[in-house]
Amino acid sequence: MYRRELLQFIGSHALFGAINPEFTWNYQNIDHWGELSRNYRLCTTGKQQTPIDLSIVTEKELYHPTFNYRPVPLKIRHNGRTILVQTEKGGNMRFHGENWDLLQFHFHHPSEHQIKGQSFPLEIHLVHRNGKGNLAVVGILAEIGANNPYLQTIWAYLPQEPSPEMIIPDTWVNAGLLLPENSDFYEYRGSLSTPPCSEDVLWLVWQNAIEISPQQLQQLAEIFPSNARNIQPLNGRSILHS
Repeated sequence: MYRRELLQFIGSHALFGAINPEFTWNYQNIDHWGELSRNYRLCTTGKQQTPIDLSIVTEKELYHPTFNYRPVPLKIRHNGRTILVQTEKGGNMRFHGENWDLLQFHFHHPSEHQIKGQSFPLEIHLVHRNGKGNLAVVGILAEIGANNPYLQTIWAYLPQEPSPEMIIPDTWVNAGLLLPENSDFYEYRGSLSTPPCSEDVLWLVWQNAIEISPQQLQQLAEIFPSNARNIQPLNGRSILHS
């Protein structure tokens, strides 16, 4: 079941391709995602749903991921629900002896995860897949502060409306430049935070936030006033901390 839903996600989910009219989810009908399609039922019935409030740490993680990201041409699109940057051949993350290839990253305003009840203005999700087809997502939170020059490279080309993918000439992105300097993170087993809400997704959420300027946040907020899922029950899951 998980593999079938994962293939559906990769093949037709809005984060990877065009919006399929059969799947009419949006952030206005967020409380009814599980009713829209039988393929989305985990959005309602799942017990490992994302996002969560990262407040009760139950275990210590002794391992740290290593990142082997590299620059790739900027490929950007507005898919109707987020700004998506495709990063095929953009390198990988290695964690617990496995390589996870970076597929893409995208943005949520405001943040989806909370830390001890605190939300953030922005959250970036770096989506990875291993050789078995499983997914791992690195979550990076952002707070208001100085202008972020790396994000500005992307912000200069933010599409205002849904659009096909654009390849920006002579402009490169390296996801490693998004990572906070401090390497502390939270780890748990969750789900996709959008339909089909498939579970058994490995989540690594960085404890320390990066900075964005008020102007940069406003630029994204004008496109997406809110594209974040609400906090989901923990249901007894363990939260690890590095």
